[in-house]
Amino acid sequence: MPFNIGAVELIAILVIVLIIFGPGKLPELGKSLGSAIKEFRKSTNEIKQEVEQSVKGETEEEKKS
Repeated sequence: MPFNIGAVELIAILVIVLIIFGPGKLPELGKSLGSAIKEFRKSTNEIKQEVEQSVKGETEEEKKS
């Protein structure tokens, strides 16, 4: 993922998040973010597999013809 975010920008974002949410909410926020990323990756992998199976099925049908 090329976002071109440097170390200074990343630290600034983390400081802003710390100010907004406070230190007590950060572990909960991190856990929620991690779960969301995990679910997103799972969904994209499922979609990718479905597309690959569909393409594979179409190519097998073309070979039979």
